[in-house]
Amino acid sequence: MNGMLLTLDAPETADREEFRNAVIDGLTRRPRAIPARFLYDARGSALFDEICELPEYYLTRTETRILAERAGEIARLAGPGAALVEFGSGSSVKSRLLLDAMNELSVYTPIDISRQHLDLSAAQLRRDYPGLRVEPVCGDYMSLRSLPRATENVRRLGFFPGSTIGNLEPADATAFLRGARRLLGEGGALILGVDLRKDERELHDAYNDSAGVTAAFTLNLLRRMNRELDATFDLSAFAHEAFYNSEAGRIEIYFRSLADQTVRVSGRSFAFATGERVHTEYSYKYDLSGIEGLARSGGFRVTEVWTDEGRRFAVACLRAAP
Repeated sequence: MNGMLLTLDAPETADREEFRNAVIDGLTRRPRAIPARFLYDARGSALFDEICELPEYYLTRTETRILAERAGEIARLAGPGAALVEFGSGSSVKSRLLLDAMNELSVYTPIDISRQHLDLSAAQLRRDYPGLRVEPVCGDYMSLRSLPRATENVRRLGFFPGSTIGNLEPADATAFLRGARRLLGEGGALILGVDLRKDERELHDAYNDSAGVTAAFTLNLLRRMNRELDATFDLSAFAHEAFYNSEAGRIEIYFRSLADQTVRVSGRSFAFATGERVHTEYSYKYDLSGIEGLARSGGFRVTEVWTDEGRRFAVACLRAAP
């Protein structure tokens, strides 16, 4: 049974206005920063899918291996008739591992901010799983207040893979988990993918791939500003920069100006000095005790943790705490 697309975002003009306001605010403040969610237009989402296939980007294949090995256990933890709710679904590649194992699933609700990407993914899922009810939600999972009616009165299993939790500042990660707990309900649970702390060289290479796909992903934000906000960024005059901050336990990602230059955005001028950086994304890395502390702060308790042999990545099951 196929559901209709539930759109919780505003019309395209309002989306563009939100993007414009965030960019103007981010370029006006010091230090400069633009929220990471704006990296994911249709092209950005497609580039991220490419990143997930890169040899240096161990995260996806390691998490996928864990999920493939543990999908049956996860299905048993969810129980029959459950609803699977994925936060930031993208192409729903990893969720297929769970969908294949959860034969008695009542509904799958992918949530994503990119309407075009979500529409294409939902259509493909309906073709590949003709007996599955698919109820997508287009919106920002950080501010979501409700889920489709089809998920009511059933056990809800959340799914937040890819170590996307690491892209959030600790306070925002806690806020996300609290929101997820409210959406998933008292009997709900969350399957959470978390990248673990490890050798700094391996971390560096994962975010500075030799093919330059991650750089293209970062600089696509400039391309999007040119297209949607009448900006005048010369992409050859900026570079992707990513490094590991060991003290903070996170990868930091920026685009950096290669020259003194002035760029116009929506009729306003912004001067960039040589070497000046604009922050786009963090990727926090956790240890197992950090995962437990994060879960508690969001109203969950950790009941299961699965890792690969090298303990590079963890998939944890979080249950809603009383």
